[in-house]
Amino acid sequence: MIREIRAQAIAPALALLPSNMASPEAVAQLLAIGLQESGLVHRRQIGGPARGLLQFETGGVRGVLTHEASRSHALALCAARGIEPTTAAVYASLERDDVLAMAIGRLLLWTDPKPLPGLGKADEAWALYLRTWRPGKPHRNRWDACYASALREIRESA
Repeated sequence: MIREIRAQAIAPALALLPSNMASPEAVAQLLAIGLQESGLVHRRQIGGPARGLLQFETGGVRGVLTHEASRSHALALCAARGIEPTTAAVYASLERDDVLAMAIGRLLLWTDPKPLPGLGKADEAWALYLRTWRPGKPHRNRWDACYASALREIRESA
């Protein structure tokens, strides 16, 4: 499952963004967040409003569409995916467009002023997740396993 999501959603998403946004660290973070948020299975939050494999709510989508660091990239992404660049349109599309979801996820990470954590830096990766996703009920007890799975995928495919 992880390998398929990487090949079918993350790789095409990163191909739509500037090349300096693609790195093993970015892939690891997206995979870990996806595992943490949805198990890379659920595209609609069970009992909640979040959408897509990374479980975005409207505030996160709005942030990516309006943040100085991500806005121009988000507009180009929406044009490439044939989606109106509005919070409502992007949010609605996340549930059925995994490439869009991963690209929006990468852009949200891009808005963080700190560099991406190096591979293997699970605590720093957790801190980035908390800063950017701002989960309502963070589950640190699951993060280490999610991050380890993401790292294993990166290392096995290297």
